[in-house]
Amino acid sequence: MSATLALALAGLGLLDSTSFGTLLIPIWLLLTPGRVRAGRIAVYLATVATFYFCVGVLLVLGADAVLEAVRAAFADVAPTHLRSGQLILGFIVIALSYRLEARARRRAGRPGRLQRWRAAAMSGAVPDSEGLDGRDTRGGVRGLMSLALVATALEIVTMVPYLAAVGLLANADLTWQVIGGALAGYCVVMILPAVLLGVVRIAAHDRAEPVLQRINDWFTRNSAKALGWTVGGIGIGMVLNAVIALLADPA
Repeated sequence: MSATLALALAGLGLLDSTSFGTLLIPIWLLLTPGRVRAGRIAVYLATVATFYFCVGVLLVLGADAVLEAVRAAFADVAPTHLRSGQLILGFIVIALSYRLEARARRRAGRPGRLQRWRAAAMSGAVPDSEGLDGRDTRGGVRGLMSLALVATALEIVTMVPYLAAVGLLANADLTWQVIGGALAGYCVVMILPAVLLGVVRIAAHDRAEPVLQRINDWFTRNSAKALGWTVGGIGIGMVLNAVIALLADPA
C-alpha cells in the first residue's frame, strides 16, 4: 500500500470519527451522571468498529465487481471524455452538498429526535429509526450493542467517507490480507477520538465534563450540516482531480 493511499484512508477515517454514531453518542455516554464505566464505552465502540468492518468487507466485494463492470463498459471511451464526465459529476456533487446544508439549516433547532437519541444513550434504551421506542435495557451490554447497531445502521446511507475509502481500496489492486488490515486500521482511526476522550474523562474526572459539554453542544448544532460539508469536500476533490488530469493530458 502506498503512503498516499494510507494518508487518504487515515484522513477519511478521521472524518468518519466525527459522525453521530462514532463521536456524539460516545460523548453522551461519557456525560452520563455518576462514575464513568469504561466497559460501557468499550462495548459500544467495539460494536461500532466491528459493524463497520463487516460492512466494509461486503462493500469491497461488491465494489470490486462493480468496478470490473465499469471498466469493461468504458474500455473504449477516451480518457479525456471520462475526465470530463468526472468533472461534471464533481460539480453535481458540490451542488448536492449545498442542498444538504440548506436542508440542515431548515431543520435546525427542531427538538425531538436528537433529544430522544440522547435519552437513549444515557439511559440504555434501544431507539428506533424515529427516536426512542421506550424499551429500557438498564444500560446493559445488550442495550449498548443494540444502540450501536441501530446508530451505525441508520448511518449507512450517509457514510460518504467510508464509501470513498472502500472505493479506494477496491481500486488499488491489493491482496485481501492488506485490504482487511486497512479496513481494520480505518475502524481503529474512526473510534480513536472517542477512545481518547474517554481516557481524558476517566483521568480528569469532573474537570473534563465542561470540555465534553462544549464539544457536545457544537456537534449537536452542526451535526446535521456535517454531511453537506463532507459531500462538498469530496465533490471538490473530484473536480480538482479531473482538472489536473485534463491539464496534464488534454489530448
